Amino acid sequence: MDPFTRVSGVAAALPGSSIDTDVIMPKKFLKGIDRAGLSRGVFHDLRFGEAAESFVLNRQEWRDAKFLVVGPNFGCGSSREHAVWGLLQLGIRAIIGTSFAGIFFDNCTRNGLLALTLSDGDIQSLMLHASDPTKNRFEIDLEGQKISSGCSLEIKFEIDSRRKRSLMLGLDAIGETLLDAPLVQEFEQAYFLENPWLAGGVGA
Repeated sequence: MDPFTRVSGVAAALPGSSIDTDVIMPKKFLKGIDRAGLSRGVFHDLRFGEAAESFVLNRQEWRDAKFLVVGPNFGCGSSREHAVWGLLQLGIRAIIGTSFAGIFFDNCTRNGLLALTLSDGDIQSLMLHASDPTKNRFEIDLEGQKISSGCSLEIKFEIDSRRKRSLMLGLDAIGETLLDAPLVQEFEQAYFLENPWLAGGVGA
């Protein structure tokens, strides 16, 4: 996974509540046996449907957005991980909202997509800036735990220390486990010395 330390880019506002995973990644894009091409599926019906011209990610000022400021209960619905894979392929590095569906939030964590939960007031401020093409460029400093823009906006956020470390180092669950490989090996050696039959020793 790509490490996330300090990332700058355009933020787009998606204020609707309960945007579900079928909107984020319609089921017709779940048929493949790999992750290739999922970026086209992201918000497909909004990006390529009848109202495509008015959809924020199709407008020039937000076309290359790296951050989404979203409404409450974002990512509800089914547990499809493809939604997160597609968002990452589209170039989205962080999603900021007041609340997320639990499974979607966990999928973000496992795949290196930063999901931040902030207060209603903070989200309203970010939403206003993200909606204004003269103020929609943000910087997220994960180490310093703050979001800022060139318009004197600075918002601090909280994040679980383990999730922060994994994102900054670009580690998935396997990578996190491998950080403790020396401790695992030390435990194995001591355990097999006490129980040699488990390692194929005498009396096995």
